[in-house]
Amino acid sequence: MSVSSVAYSESKRAASGDEVGFPFSAVVGQERLQLALTLCAVHPGIGGVLVRGEKGTAKSTVVRALAQLLPPVVDERGARPARLVELPVGATEDRVVGSLDLERVLRDGEQAFKPGLLAAAHHGVLYVDEVNLLHDHLVDVLLDAAAMGRVHIERDGVSHSHPARFVLVGTMNPEEGELRPQLLDRFGLTVDVVASRDVDVRMAVVRRRLDFEADPAGFADLYAAADREVADRILTARDRVGAVELDNVELRRIAALCAAFDVDGMRADLVVARTATAHAAWRGSLVVTEDDVRVAAELALPHRRRRDPFDEPGISEEQLDQAMEQAAEQAARAQDGGADDLGKGEAVPRDGAGPQDPTASNDPDDDPDGGPDSPGGGRDDSESGNAQGDVPAADHRDADAPGGADDPRPENSSGTPESGRDTAGGDPSGKPAREGRTGLPGHTAAKPPRWEVPGVGEGAPGRRSRARTRQGRVVRATPETGTGLHLLGTVFAAAPHQRSRGRLSGPLEFAPSDLRGAYREGREGNLVVFVVDASGSMAARDRLSAVTGAVVALLRDAYQRRDKVAVITVRGADAELVLPPTSSVDIAVRRLADMRTGGKTPLAQGLLKAREVIAREQVRDPHRRPMLVLLTDGRATGGTDPVPRARAAARLLAARSVTAMVVDCERGMIRLGLARDLAADLRAGYLALGELTGEAVAGIVRAGSRAA
Repeated sequence: MSVSSVAYSESKRAASGDEVGFPFSAVVGQERLQLALTLCAVHPGIGGVLVRGEKGTAKSTVVRALAQLLPPVVDERGARPARLVELPVGATEDRVVGSLDLERVLRDGEQAFKPGLLAAAHHGVLYVDEVNLLHDHLVDVLLDAAAMGRVHIERDGVSHSHPARFVLVGTMNPEEGELRPQLLDRFGLTVDVVASRDVDVRMAVVRRRLDFEADPAGFADLYAAADREVADRILTARDRVGAVELDNVELRRIAALCAAFDVDGMRADLVVARTATAHAAWRGSLVVTEDDVRVAAELALPHRRRRDPFDEPGISEEQLDQAMEQAAEQAARAQDGGADDLGKGEAVPRDGAGPQDPTASNDPDDDPDGGPDSPGGGRDDSESGNAQGDVPAADHRDADAPGGADDPRPENSSGTPESGRDTAGGDPSGKPAREGRTGLPGHTAAKPPRWEVPGVGEGAPGRRSRARTRQGRVVRATPETGTGLHLLGTVFAAAPHQRSRGRLSGPLEFAPSDLRGAYREGREGNLVVFVVDASGSMAARDRLSAVTGAVVALLRDAYQRRDKVAVITVRGADAELVLPPTSSVDIAVRRLADMRTGGKTPLAQGLLKAREVIAREQVRDPHRRPMLVLLTDGRATGGTDPVPRARAAARLLAARSVTAMVVDCERGMIRLGLARDLAADLRAGYLALGELTGEAVAGIVRAGSRAA
């Protein structure tokens, strides 16, 4: 029996005493995910797998099933099974990186360090379910560990460092929000999983799950031989991967593919090379072929070509076929001309990872794009002590200006770029688009707003408004100790009582009442509700183009600030909630692209719908403070007494102290100024569409908030 078979049997016996997991080989319909996970097991230097998909698609089941197939780890303490360590979304930083061992300090009087989850995951798998919901400060910890291969702790009088090389596996549902670009780039491979629409496959999934639930141990025994075979194959491939040859023809093909898809940095080239090598070893070959490169590209490139938060992820078969053809032509020309600098036909040295040290390729020295100071790695600066840095990787110019201050594209009169004559949805001749669909400009040069809710909140970590947080800069001492000890505050609290406590000399005498915590201030994300006037009066081509461009700029800002967003459109006889509150801002953009226009303007219904959405969300998430953005020309035309009703609805919203902004989309020689009246009723900031700049929005919204 092989070493992996022994490890497999031991892990199964251990599981039988607690809980039997679903067998890896029994999973139906997720072959691509199973392949990605096994390739990372063969070559951990690939960097892990991000699994994206809708709920109920066996994401977690497959990942957990992999753990019992991993080869054992040999270290200074001997052989032990590889660990799959789960990092809960709500874990504290102390639990993740480790902290002072208070039990030993109090019991033995000695300073000792208690390792965290990253130490437990060393040479194993670190699994994060719902990784897109992970708090920013934990994301920064993962980025540091992934970049350095070590964890450094400097806190609470503890100075400690230990290795932390692991395969990072994360699962997420894109509808619940996107992943920060820096962390997204750290995943070597990505797989999108969906439930099969094939009836036979769906029947097989349900049948196997029911059989497993009826008799877990018996069901696992049915697939024990198949799982043991997979475990042996992983170990064999891991032993073979160091001898696999990646010649210059295939290396050129890889470089041409990555260049064709315009990916950032060199990490993509390295990951594709490692994945192709692992795939060759997995299928039992010692030579990388074109098919290996294609499989690697399918797994490693889709999430790296997303240069904007609103770009659709993924690579189509047609795009990959075209890129493979171009790469093949370049490889053929280079082979015929003998132009390879490294020598045609010679094997290219691998990245240093051998079977005895499969994680050595995680070393930042081996990765030209992997150091802490690289665009994809390390810790990001924050505005208030919090970890930030969720600016899309494609934009290195200005976190508050996705279009960039030097964007060369011409602007129209609204301040948004002319990105094409037909982007407004409607007739190119300029006639109003009635009952049609809008189109969204691909990009916008409008500077995103920098506005915030006044005061200090306690909402979810983000990048917009001031908030009291568990992380961030220390502002002052507080009697509450939930966010760490404030040493000076504790000393100052104890000092006046020393005489009454009988202290004449020596150390200070402390009492429990002296303890003071650290009041920390950071940033929070908010709920931003967009009310977009899509009526006939707004449907002129140039006006609708400006409005949709402005909304995209505002949505991009919400993405960067880690907000939840909701979108309400106003047209016809009623208002429609086209997007309930969600953290997935790119879904908002897709819904906006399908927005219909035409008809009357029931502004009152739109504002009342916004009030309803805000009230409902505050019950669900009471600490997330709301904001309202109304884009309209103010011409309410729906129902009886439409203008008075709209203004009354605005006053109802103002009574809830909702921070608001009105973007006046009215244009032309004759202007009624109704949007300005609505802004006064809402106690909101006001600006014309052409004034949509960061400075204007920040100043106006703050002024409107003070007026409230």
